Amino acid sequence: MKGKISSRARDVPPSGIRKFFELVIGVEDVISLGVGEPDFVTPWHIREACIYSLEKGYTMYTSNYGLLELREALSGALGRDYDLGYDPKGELLVTVGVSEAFDLAVRATIDQGDEVIVPEPSYVAYKPCITFAGGRPLPLPTRREEGFKVIPEELEEMITPRTKALVLSYPNNPTGAVMGRKDLEGVAEVVEEHDLLVISDEVYDKLTYSGRHIPFASLDGMRDRTILLNGFSKAYAMTGLRIGYAAGNREIIEAMMKIHQYTMLCAPITGQVAALEALRHGEREMREMVRQYDQRRRFMVKRLNEIGLRCFEPKGAFYTFPSIEGTGMTSGEFAKALLEEEKVAVVPGDAFGASGEGFVRCAYAASMADIREAMRRIERFVRRHAKGQKYK
Repeated sequence: MKGKISSRARDVPPSGIRKFFELVIGVEDVISLGVGEPDFVTPWHIREACIYSLEKGYTMYTSNYGLLELREALSGALGRDYDLGYDPKGELLVTVGVSEAFDLAVRATIDQGDEVIVPEPSYVAYKPCITFAGGRPLPLPTRREEGFKVIPEELEEMITPRTKALVLSYPNNPTGAVMGRKDLEGVAEVVEEHDLLVISDEVYDKLTYSGRHIPFASLDGMRDRTILLNGFSKAYAMTGLRIGYAAGNREIIEAMMKIHQYTMLCAPITGQVAALEALRHGEREMREMVRQYDQRRRFMVKRLNEIGLRCFEPKGAFYTFPSIEGTGMTSGEFAKALLEEEKVAVVPGDAFGASGEGFVRCAYAASMADIREAMRRIERFVRRHAKGQKYK
């Protein structure tokens, strides 16, 4: 099929996460610390709401914007939780997961050649989506020594006349980093000075273990220049139901809806019913899941540091991002050898951008029993490969 595949599709590499996990298929007794998916089953009352909606025959299209009842509930939740006001009849769009919401946000705002700054390490889909939209992603490295936060001065140095938008993703995947109000206000000053849009993926907002999550849109002057993205996959263990949403300026949301109506029509009604039930009655189960994640987080960070893989303390999401630099291996070599020798799956840090080299991502979205055993295997692996290496 030479010449039949577009250059954009051809030139974008496959997902570094999915490429690695092809190696896992068929390997027995693997403990996976790699998949960014809750190990909890979706709470029963949410599943029951799906079943009941099907029994009642709710299998039809909804409004392109999503069920009005769900948008009203989302508007209420954003107001209660963060003092953010969005009109459910024009400033909220229900999408097929946050991934679609990000894709729509980029395609609705980016023209050919526009630059979008993407702090890294970051979720693997951001740069490809920008490229598919005709934009140019500009990686902005963040560092462990600075808590993997965006430094305003470094952000400003990257901005050119073609820079149109900044992507933010805090709590962060893969590092677990968070940014507090003061950190974000420094970024907001640069954003306002250079008239940038901000696409803020806050899908891990409920998975914050120290302090309170601060939405970027809640900062002074940032509401109308921020496209707030969120969803139900992580906090409510609803990954397969594929419900996300975007909140923002009416004109931008309308532009996103226009693309959505031609490509997706609407998010699945069954998933929307589940999301509504989660918002109304899912708080208790969500908080219990967060409590268990926090317990696992503290255990994993402690054990990784004891093993000799120096680990930044994550304060959000459900990932640790330990350094493997002292092993003398690259991230890819470490992950591949660990899988082959000890049957523990982690994700090489460079899957999340060049600044992720020297790290691996370990998810604590696994049972405590599996995490304990995985740490034993990793310790055995590290000791076997030490050979005089000084661990950092």
